[in-house]
Amino acid sequence: LATERLVMRAPRENDLEQLVTLADNRHVAEMLARMPHPYGEAEGRTFLAMAASRRAGIVYALTLRDSDTFVGCAGLNTTDRGLELGYWIGEPYWKRGYATEAAHALVDLAFQRTAIQVLHASTRVINPASRRVIHKCGFQYAGQGMLNSIVAGQVPVERYRLDRKTWNSLRNWIHY
Repeated sequence: LATERLVMRAPRENDLEQLVTLADNRHVAEMLARMPHPYGEAEGRTFLAMAASRRAGIVYALTLRDSDTFVGCAGLNTTDRGLELGYWIGEPYWKRGYATEAAHALVDLAFQRTAIQVLHASTRVINPASRRVIHKCGFQYAGQGMLNSIVAGQVPVERYRLDRKTWNSLRNWIHY
């Protein structure tokens, strides 16, 4: 899967060093439910094995198209509410639009390749950057809830949803 600036591919062994470097960051881990901190080689290997087995849903390594530099991950996970979009970007690569670019590609993939009627997303209430990504993809606010984060414990989250009809309307509008 490729976007203007990213290649989205299966995570692989040679991503391990950069994965660990970027993921071993409390600022990143506190915003995610399932990322531990500290994050070392053992956690990275566990993640790579889960990604390969698809126990974690479909996970993509986000790499820069021009250099194959690993910058984060994005994916689609099955939850009790349905299919959910997720992503994280390493702090050195924040504020460059990579999360939005990857999220747009995965939203399109979800609706083009599956029969789902609704795609879900959520973000910590203290994460305005993630909220902007979600809004740019056309998701609509669906309420608040609590999420159990490995690092931060029980945390409040905002939940969002994007239905197929809205996605189709947005796609048609964008192409004019």
